[in-house]
Amino acid sequence: MTCRPHCGACCIAPSISSPIPGMPNGKPAGVKCIHLTDDYKCAIFGKPERPSVCDGFKAEELFCGNNREDALRILRGLEEDT
Repeated sequence: MTCRPHCGACCIAPSISSPIPGMPNGKPAGVKCIHLTDDYKCAIFGKPERPSVCDGFKAEELFCGNNREDALRILRGLEEDT
């Protein structure tokens, strides 16, 4: 599965505890990453400064569901469960 255009759920729903460029303390759950563009693309995708936790997240139907709303719901639920 490839990332869904105009989604960005993985850059919003989960918390990230590792440093992100411009976000040295990571990112809280539900907060949009500062590198998420207006069209929901990662501005540092493929760049060496992109955190390994972000690079390791791959689009899968289990996490992404059938649409952006599913992805946000699923990822929020996983965040709450962990």
